[in-house]
Order: sequence, then C-alpha cells, then structure tokens
Amino acid sequence: MNDLTPARLRELKRDATVRPYDLAAQLGLPEAALVEAELGHGAVRIDATPGRLIPAIQTLGEVMALTRNRSCVIEKVGTYNDFHDGEHAAMTLDPDIDLRIFPRHWVHAYAVDAGPDARVRRSVQVFDAAGDAVHKVYLRDESDLAAWDALTADLALPDQAGLSDFAPRAAPEGAKIAEDRAQVLRDEWVRMTDTHQFNTLVRRLKMNRLGAYRVAGEPLVRQLAVEAVPALLEAVRDQDQQVMLFVGNMGCIEIHSGPMRELKPMGPWLNVMDPRFNLHLRGDHVAEVWLVDKPTKRGPAISVEAFDENGDLIFQCFGMRADKGGDPEGWARLVAGLPVAGAA
Repeated sequence: MNDLTPARLRELKRDATVRPYDLAAQLGLPEAALVEAELGHGAVRIDATPGRLIPAIQTLGEVMALTRNRSCVIEKVGTYNDFHDGEHAAMTLDPDIDLRIFPRHWVHAYAVDAGPDARVRRSVQVFDAAGDAVHKVYLRDESDLAAWDALTADLALPDQAGLSDFAPRAAPEGAKIAEDRAQVLRDEWVRMTDTHQFNTLVRRLKMNRLGAYRVAGEPLVRQLAVEAVPALLEAVRDQDQQVMLFVGNMGCIEIHSGPMRELKPMGPWLNVMDPRFNLHLRGDHVAEVWLVDKPTKRGPAISVEAFDENGDLIFQCFGMRADKGGDPEGWARLVAGLPVAGAA
C-alpha cells in the first residue's frame, strides 16, 4: 500500500466508477483517507466538535443530510434547526433534519469542494477515529455559499497537510446474552414507562439490544422472516402509514418521520426515492428481523428492527404516535401481518 500516496489516491478517485465508500473498501483504506488525499486540493480539515460545527451548518440553509451504516443510507433535505448541545449526546430537532449526535465519535471533519465538474460539489464530511463516515452534509442550489466560505474559514484547523493516523476499526459486538438474567429482563421490561429505559436496562444486565431480543421471547418480541423488510416498506406505502425510521451508526442517528411513497428496488438495494427523503437499504445484508413491543406511558411502542450478520443494527422503524398524526392501531395491524421467521 506504500504506493497509495495522496496524489495516487486523487488519481484513483478521479478514475473510479464506484462511490468513495466502495473505493475505500476495495483499497483497504478508511474512507477518510480518500478525503485527506484532497487536502490542499479542495478539502480543508475543520473542527469536528458538534457544538461548533452544527451551528455553522445551520447557517448554510437548505442542505441534504446523510447518515449511513454498512447496510443502509438515509438522506434528508432540510435545515439544521433547534440544536441542543451536550457533552455525551446532542441533537437537532427540526421536522426534516432530526439527528441524535454522540460527540465522542466526531473525530475527523473536512469541508470538501470537489470542483466544478463533480456531481456533488460542496460537502461537510465527519468521520470517527477509524476514519469511517459518521455524518455528511451536501450543499444544494439553495444553500448559502457565503456561509459556506465562512464555515470553511472559521473552522479550519492549523494543520492542513499532515495525514491522520486512523485507529483500527472496532470489532463487531455481536449478540451479548446473559441467560441467567433472562427472567429479570422480562420482569423489568414490562415495567418500563419510556423506550429510553431499555438501553439502561440491558446494559445493567450485561446484555445488548440483539442479545436481549434473542432471550426475551413472546409476547415482548417475535422474530420475523428477512422477507419482512421489503414487505414492511410495501405495506407502509400501500397503507399510507406515518412512521419514524431510525438509521445510524455509533456517532449519529438520523430519523425520518412521515410516509414512504416511491419504492424503487434495484438489485440487492431496496430504495425509497421520495422528493426530500431517500433510503438505500441492502436487503441482502439483513440477517435477523425482530418485532419488538416496549411499554410506555403513552401506550406500546412497537418497532420492526433489522440486524446484519455481525449483529449490528441496520434500522429501526416505529409507527408514529397518534398525537403526531400517526395511526397506532393501523401500525399494530400492519406489523402483525408481516411474515414470521420459520413459517412455511
């Protein structure tokens, strides 16, 4: 890999017929290394701290926000409004750009101007310590270019030449199960009053989300067939359901609230191509799907959750609450009709 100098990487990017994410995987490099190859050639290293970066992104006006994991990409058009900073967790609560941010994973960031011939010209790209993408922001025709220039100048870091030493990528956690605590899990699960209590519960019991689902059993969870994922998207479209779809990684979760209307499958990809919301999901990556019922003060929070072969979460989909315009009874009927794992 010694021949992969920044100049050589710029050459490979220019000639590539695949997206940078896939090119980086082919080269055995973190995606951020491809961005760093452009330092001094359109890329500027900037401060990744969300408390500085998000307010600067807000000044850009309308943009496209993108968050991904290995198996799923979510894209939303809107403006970064109603930002709430925090040391361990931060968020934007705009109806379009709805994010949950975990600042310790916002390690490397760049303002990228890919030049006049590029399909997507200007972007802010944030990566974790391993150089994997956490969150990206792409400017649109309506975005404020003066604000872009100010963001780039104000957040630029002193070192614009040195290359980063990216950390090794963390190994997948897989399902963490504590069989001897299964009954405690079930007993405390039914006493929850808020979905956010779930993570605290499973951590205390030395499990994780997937491990808890595997031991909890019905009526708390039911394993669905992998075919439930395309069936879910089609049913949401056909029944005009309002949903909350969560897609993310360790550093950022992006949420779509509303309908899904234009489904366009292509090869292994299941795509939603709505005007201000796109979803690109690798259906062939789905290894486990769970129907999950968590009690809350407002009634049951019922979700469909998909995991890949490593046990990593791909997405969660909830029905919208009635006070937000959703149809909880319709959602409950919809998910009850999804194919169950092991059924003939």
